[in-house]
Amino acid sequence: MPRPNPYAGTYVAVRIDDRHTGRELLRRLIPLLDPVASFDPQRPVSLGVGFSFSGLEAIGVPPDSLSSFPSEFRQGMAARAAYLGDVGENAPEHWEAPLGSKDLHLVVAALARDTALMEALVMLAQDAIRDLPGVSPIWQLDVHVPPDGREQFGFKDSISEPAVEGTGILGSNPHEAPLKAGEFVLGYEDENGDLPPIPQPEILGRNGTFVAFRKLHQRVAAFRTYLRQNAADDDEQWLAAKFVGRWPSGAPLALAPDKDDPELGADPERNNAFMYGDDPRGLKCPVGAHARRMNARDAAITGEVRLHRMIRRGANYGPSLPPGVLEDDGADRGLMFAFVGAHLGRQFEFVQRQWVNDGKFIGAPAERDPLVGVHDGGQFTIPKRPIRRRLQGLPDFVVNRGGEYCFMPGLRALQWLADPAA
Repeated sequence: MPRPNPYAGTYVAVRIDDRHTGRELLRRLIPLLDPVASFDPQRPVSLGVGFSFSGLEAIGVPPDSLSSFPSEFRQGMAARAAYLGDVGENAPEHWEAPLGSKDLHLVVAALARDTALMEALVMLAQDAIRDLPGVSPIWQLDVHVPPDGREQFGFKDSISEPAVEGTGILGSNPHEAPLKAGEFVLGYEDENGDLPPIPQPEILGRNGTFVAFRKLHQRVAAFRTYLRQNAADDDEQWLAAKFVGRWPSGAPLALAPDKDDPELGADPERNNAFMYGDDPRGLKCPVGAHARRMNARDAAITGEVRLHRMIRRGANYGPSLPPGVLEDDGADRGLMFAFVGAHLGRQFEFVQRQWVNDGKFIGAPAERDPLVGVHDGGQFTIPKRPIRRRLQGLPDFVVNRGGEYCFMPGLRALQWLADPAA
């Protein structure tokens, strides 16, 4: 779905100690939520609600219903950290409390066109929690997207999004056919032509979706320093673009391989209208670049791209490091990442495990995503004529500070969950 730009937002995590007051909280939140059918991109505020598996237990969902959820969701992100590649300093023992714990039950995400509207929306959500002794806010993170849409490393973000069949909302790439609704919403046909099992009863599962959110700390000073030390005869911005797959303006290397094109980057009709099939060797955009790993489009790789497409949302948190500064100021800054989709396993987990933290699918088993991968001194290859460029000793530029898998119910499901007689 389109979203305002710029915008401000916040994530609030809640613990539920009494299922009856937890259901009362839902009854108070439901009037603040809008059905997708009435979605208006010009609406000044928006609110979303998601449950962890522990949260569904806490609110009293019956065991038979709980067992009908997929195993990835039941286990939770922390339990699957090693499988995902969240090891070393990314491991759950280093996560920011209470992320990854059984105390995180409900996540309320709010966004608005500006800080004042966002604060008003948060006050409404806080009013819903007030005087409910069995419900406790335990964590909050304020986020924002600046007017230029750039994340903390300085690159325009959230450009590539798929079209969903039946919504009437165009995707950002005219060369990509809309994906089946069942890839993103439970209860509908997916790209395999199947109607996958959904959580039961049907009123609970249908029209729901899964969300994986991660607080990603970005080492901006380390990224700039690495570029400065390794740019050699190449421009630092050129080297950074090879890592990312786009120039800072958002112009893709596939259409502007030699230098940034701010006019192209600012044009939503053109800045995502491309494929990779004409660049099999990665001479324009390296095969291992971040953007190309996350969405290989029509490139020949191991794995069917359309089965692993995701709706991704990212918003900055923390202050920006001033341009040109190479010393870390100690501030916590980064990206709050959110995946939205119907298949945690073959969408988020597949991409994280296979495309981010492995390189076998592109024939480079020793390489990982140069921007967000877990490296431990890894390497990155930039195809060039006559001789390719291979960078060594990549540090980790991004560290996962924690996250969780949530189930975002449809409105009818929320009403069912809120029923005091249930």
